[in-house]
Formats: sequence, C-alpha cells, structure tokens
Amino acid sequence: MTKHPNFEDFEVGYDIPAKPGMDAADIQTPALVLDLDALERNIKKMGDYARSHGMRHRVHGKMHKSVDVAKLQESLGGACGVCCQKVSEAEVFARGGIKDVMVSNQVTDPAKIDRLARMPKLGARVLVCVDDPANVADLSAAAQKHGTQIEALVEIDCGASRCGVTSTQDVVTIAKMIDTAQGLKFAGIQAYQGAMQHLDTYDDRQEKTQVAIDMVKDAIAGLKANGLDCDIVGGGGTGSYYFESNSGVFNELQCGSYAFMDADYGRILDKDGNRIDQGEWENALFILTTVMSHAKADKAIVDAGLKAQSVDSGLPTVYGRDDVEYVKCSDEHGVVMDPKGALNVNDKLKLVPGHCDPTCNVHDWYVGVRDGKVETVWPVSARGKAY
Repeated sequence: MTKHPNFEDFEVGYDIPAKPGMDAADIQTPALVLDLDALERNIKKMGDYARSHGMRHRVHGKMHKSVDVAKLQESLGGACGVCCQKVSEAEVFARGGIKDVMVSNQVTDPAKIDRLARMPKLGARVLVCVDDPANVADLSAAAQKHGTQIEALVEIDCGASRCGVTSTQDVVTIAKMIDTAQGLKFAGIQAYQGAMQHLDTYDDRQEKTQVAIDMVKDAIAGLKANGLDCDIVGGGGTGSYYFESNSGVFNELQCGSYAFMDADYGRILDKDGNRIDQGEWENALFILTTVMSHAKADKAIVDAGLKAQSVDSGLPTVYGRDDVEYVKCSDEHGVVMDPKGALNVNDKLKLVPGHCDPTCNVHDWYVGVRDGKVETVWPVSARGKAY
C-alpha cells in the first residue's frame, strides 16, 4: 500500500479519527468507516465477474479518491487502471503509483492540458476523452512540447446529454484527427451512460443501455471502415455493467460505487426485483456518528450533519436498524427520530450515505475496520481535487 505518515506522531481527534489497533468503538466521529471484509468481497466479486466475461475493469477513482482503495482494486480485483474526472485527481493517482490513468472527461484549459501532457513522465499511461476537433490540436501541441504521448478516446453522448458527440461521422472525423496527430494515439471510444444508472428497474436500465450499445456498434463499424480499431470501448457502471459486458462491443467496465455501495444505488432493483444492496453488493462504507443530545424524548441529535456528507441523492439511512430513522440535517447536526427512546447520549450509529462520491470528498481519512478493531487508516488521497 501507499506509504503513509507515521501515525505515532498523530493525535486521535486532532489529526486523525483513529489509529490502527484501536477498538472501533473509540473512533472519533463523524468519520468515514470501511468494513474491510465487505469491501474486499465486493472488489473480488466484481473482478471475478469482469474476468469471467472477458472484460477489463477500469475502476472509477472519482468515487473513493483513494490510492489505497485503487491499489486494492488492482491487487484483489484485477483492475487494469483507474478513471478520473479531473486532471488533479489523475495526478494524485499517477504519483501514487497507478500506472494506467484515464481522465474520462474533456480537458480543454491550456494549463490543464499542459499538466496532462507532463503526466506520462510520472510513469503512467495517460488517456483523455475528446469531443471537439479543436481540442486535438491543443493536446497534440502539448504532448510534443513535453516529448510525451497522450492516448485519446472519442466520447459518445449516449444519453446523458453532457459531453460527447452524437453521430458516427463525428466519431470518425475526430478519431482520424487523433490518429494522425503527433504526440497522440487513438485509443478508442468512451460511452458511459450515466443518466440511467439510478433508474429503479432492471428493464428500464436495460432499455436505455441498449441505445448506447447500438450507437457504439455503429461507431465501431464506421471506424473499421476507415481502418481504425479500438483498444478501449469503455463504459458501464454499477447499475448497468451486466448489459455492457454482454453486449459484444464493450471491453472495459468503469464501475465505481459497487465497492462502497450507497443508499441511492442500493435502492435500485436487480432482474429479480430485489434491491442491489440485498444480495448483489454489500454496504462497505459508513458514516460513523455519535448521539450528542437526546433532550427531546423522541429525537436523538447526532454529530453527522451536512458537513459530514452529501445529501444531493437523499438522506442517509441508519444501517442495521428499523427502530430509528435519520430524517433531517443542518450544518453540524443530524436529527434521528427515536420514537421508542432506544438511543442514549454517546451511542454510535452507522449511516449509509445517500451518495458516496461527494461524501468521501469532504473527509480526510478512511478508517478500515475488521472484527471490531481499527486495522488501517487511509488518506482520501485526492480529496478536494476538483480542478
């Protein structure tokens, strides 16, 4: 794993929420806690699935922003590399020893392009997505300036209505420009359908994914007609990976949230109509929080409020309990309805965050727990890297 600071020099509650060897009950809150057994099972399960379907898995680093988790995904799950959304994230992973790093987004700002072009000197394969012909020339100039190579994929907008081109002709035009540009290498197609990942039913997700598959098939045929082959045809998320992996056209998955499993993803249904957090994936990430007030008989106030999580995809759920419910939060307070008075001051609760990605981004550390003990403390390596 990555070399970390000497924890002996750190003070619990001031520098870090816990130290290895501590009882889990003594973790300072609010803190991000990883159930290491569940995390490892999730990672191995996805790795085994990808291999059995002849797929590579490029894990989405924007979810956990952790070099340590990415390395675990490589060693235990056979991940081929990581996706990032920002150059600053990519730099952290490359410096941390990840050797295959894709910015699955557009990089158009001159300063960011320059940083991207320098990244191969860190020893990493560097890839980026393109949807604008003008971007090709800028990437090429930067790569030549630094004597490096950037691999580029043409991004297809297959339903998310964000970045990406929408016609095969545009794919072919940009791909041919990349293929002939000095300092660049055409790497393939990026076709991630993010808008459908959280649709409730399996059938609805399958219908939306089929649109992406059809677009990709047509694009691949157009590229082959022009003598261009794709090393990477990437896409697929936690809500759709089974469709892309059986499509006959995708060869890389880009799943992220499967490893931690949040409340919003957990509610979507598998092909049998069951929640995916009740059999397919396990909750491995929690916000550990402490009851700090119970002055109201039916309400417990906990120390995990808005500053400890993101609620853009809904409030967290209380893990393993149906007698209490997290119902509201403000900056520093969370309100937990406790109609039976089951909770006491200083009791701890495990919350499943509504959306893991932005929740992880507001914490400095992951506390890894196994068998009731703190086994490891990992930095959220790329925390705040939004540029």
